[in-house]
Amino acid sequence: MTLYTNSMKINSLMSSNIVTVEMDDTLKIVKEIFDHTQFHHLLVVDANKLCGIISDRDLLKSLSPNLGTLAESSNDLSSLNKKAHQIMSRHPITIDADASINTAIILFNKHKLSCFPVINAQHNPVGILSWRDIFKALEKQD
Repeated sequence: MTLYTNSMKINSLMSSNIVTVEMDDTLKIVKEIFDHTQFHHLLVVDANKLCGIISDRDLLKSLSPNLGTLAESSNDLSSLNKKAHQIMSRHPITIDADASINTAIILFNKHKLSCFPVINAQHNPVGILSWRDIFKALEKQD
């Protein structure tokens, strides 16, 4: 049994439901997005060009653990004023929407990341691909 074909393209697997933030958006905005969605990654753009990526883990590492507790101080609250560009991972590894599933698997194995932004020729984000997306596609073929 063949689990996948090399002709499968990323654009048939990726999630095109992406959320972007701007470089100078505050962590308060980023936190609100993560708090109210099921997303684990936000793409950071400048003039609609991909500049970076922020994971929910990046955000948690950047915020004071005292936020929302009785011990919260003004210093804790000020961590929400940091900007997206201060915590984002710059120059993220990306994949093209026309790339094959095999290319994606090679990238996942090589870079040990949980997702890749999918970009077009103009470097605009058009989707996001997680290793879970590949597993879901493989499960459907079974």
